[in-house]
Amino acid sequence: MIVHDKKLLENAGLAHEAQTLSKAGFITKEQCKAIIESLTLAKTNDNLLVRILFFILGSFLYSSICGFFTLLTLDSITSNYEYLLFFFAIVGFAGAEVLSKSKFYGHGLDDAFILGAQLNLAIALGAATNGYELVIASFITVTALLSYLRYLHLSMALLCCLSLTAVVIYSVFNLSPFVHSFLPFIMMAFAIVLYLLSNKLQQKPVQSFYYNGYLVVQYFATVIFYFSGNYLVVRELSIELMGQDVAPGNDIPFAYLFYAFTFMVPAAYLFLAIKNKDRILLWVGLLSLCFSVYTIRFYYALLPIEIALTIGGAVLFAATLFTIRKLKNKETGITFQADRFTETNAFLAAEIVVTSQMGSIQPEVTVDSPIEFGGGDFSGGGSGGSF
Repeated sequence: MIVHDKKLLENAGLAHEAQTLSKAGFITKEQCKAIIESLTLAKTNDNLLVRILFFILGSFLYSSICGFFTLLTLDSITSNYEYLLFFFAIVGFAGAEVLSKSKFYGHGLDDAFILGAQLNLAIALGAATNGYELVIASFITVTALLSYLRYLHLSMALLCCLSLTAVVIYSVFNLSPFVHSFLPFIMMAFAIVLYLLSNKLQQKPVQSFYYNGYLVVQYFATVIFYFSGNYLVVRELSIELMGQDVAPGNDIPFAYLFYAFTFMVPAAYLFLAIKNKDRILLWVGLLSLCFSVYTIRFYYALLPIEIALTIGGAVLFAATLFTIRKLKNKETGITFQADRFTETNAFLAAEIVVTSQMGSIQPEVTVDSPIEFGGGDFSGGGSGGSF
């Protein structure tokens, strides 16, 4: 199913591990360079800026090809222009196939053709089905899944998750209005199933090439699970999508449950992130906690914004200072020590600056010389103009 040479993918993994060990100080830069030079690697770009530039170049190339075929068929185009869009999607997939077989992987050019093919396919399906959302989302889910399984682009894994979520939502809306009120709980169950499925697939060593994609699905499930029960999201979507009227002084059904969910889930994420040393989950927990605070303030502004920010900043500063003092001398478990597998240039630069400043401070030493110099009107001890 994978279009890329698996040997090249394995070499890319070895090169990444070598770079990680070099940054951590386990091997020298010369050893890392020798390891990478001994491997045959695909044409890729680790630099995000360079990859974006090649993506723009690939977009121009893709649009030029589509524009050329449009000019050839301009006279024969009628109201059924969606067939031309389907052809553009085929051109995108064909270009991605050619580039992938030419050892392009995560280069930028292949990204443009894969994403362009999915975009043209979605527009063509919208034109052919008069904007029927469920059909569009279903087709995009299948094509994005197949694209990820074949090209291993993480953007396709994320697109598959988004379109699958849309399929679940639109499927619920096509059911009776009684089921609509249970949409938050259905989305919670969907997120749990998605998380458990991705976690189970990670345990299979034969699927090592898809490991990063499983991580994308896993963290996407944690985000969906939080937003499914967030009070602000549930209340506003109930008003906008379900037409539920929330009068002043009243509240949505199960309001206290969603209030508790809004703060308990971020706390659980933070606890699990610290326990399992999961940095991405830690970021998800912190961001969800910030959104929880915004949720409450959106409906209950107890203090002016400047006072609330001042108090919040003081509390965060005190908590950070207390945590640093408790963890700075620990060398095992959860510590404040720099991680060897992350960039520590900031700490290293600070240490160099402090050391250099301390080394440049020398005590003043007065030396008494037995030689008495004569006159002289300049900076040194010279002699006068007479014998």
